[in-house]
Amino acid sequence: MDSITNLIKAEIKAQYKSLYKFSEATGIPYTTLSNALSKGIGGTAYDTVMRICKILDIRQSFDEDIVLFNRQFHDVYTMLTELDEKGVHTVCAVLNAEYNRCIEEKEGKVVKGFSGIGYAPKQVVDEKHVLELVRKVGRRE
Repeated sequence: MDSITNLIKAEIKAQYKSLYKFSEATGIPYTTLSNALSKGIGGTAYDTVMRICKILDIRQSFDEDIVLFNRQFHDVYTMLTELDEKGVHTVCAVLNAEYNRCIEEKEGKVVKGFSGIGYAPKQVVDEKHVLELVRKVGRRE
């Protein structure tokens, strides 16, 4: 399933507990929602998708593609925009370490430690790219 559909499903579950309750609260037919979320939101009418996102307070940003994010992500983004370059570097370092830890656990690997220092072989988050995105999205708000 695509990430937008998964985000919408997660937000409906978190905010309304069930698709049925979300349908009742919003007036969007249950069958419309059920079909959209089972087949992927991509085949759903644009107006319906935008209405769902607005109700769930899912916002969008643009990089090379449209990126949708929920309130929690927006709050993290807002804090990130207040950091200086050293702060962004620290956040990226922690994010990379945690990402690698989770990926390695999924693959059944263990992060190797040398004298209490962990070794993370992959860099996933590029600090320059993060700073560029923060500046780009900050201009759009």
